[in-house]
Amino acid sequence: MTSSNGRRWRWAFSSALAAALLVGAFSGWAQNKKSKGDQTRSVQGVVRAADDSTLDGAVVYLENTKSLQIRSFITQKSGTYYFHDLSPDIDYKLRAEYRGAASGTKTLTSFDTRKEAVINLKLNPKK
Repeated sequence: MTSSNGRRWRWAFSSALAAALLVGAFSGWAQNKKSKGDQTRSVQGVVRAADDSTLDGAVVYLENTKSLQIRSFITQKSGTYYFHDLSPDIDYKLRAEYRGAASGTKTLTSFDTRKEAVINLKLNPKK
């Protein structure tokens, strides 16, 4: 084998190896990106008053029990709320408040495997 053929062979091998690594890295990145989206969950529900009517304008609080970060949602006319992009590995506490009345706290645990959990909240009567 001449020196010229040896260089061509090494160049071809190096190019093929680089292309294979690039394709492997990209497919791994794409798979990781896809699986991250598959690893989230959501929670939704309805907030009701003590008399079972739905509440427009109630505030629902979602607390991440690991970071203690709190997100809030103001209910729609039908009393509905929705939180998305939640980690399946973290517990979340939910509670609602409306004009001085509050619901009890409910927990969405990491053991709950539903991708779309439904947790309804009911306000306790004012005292």
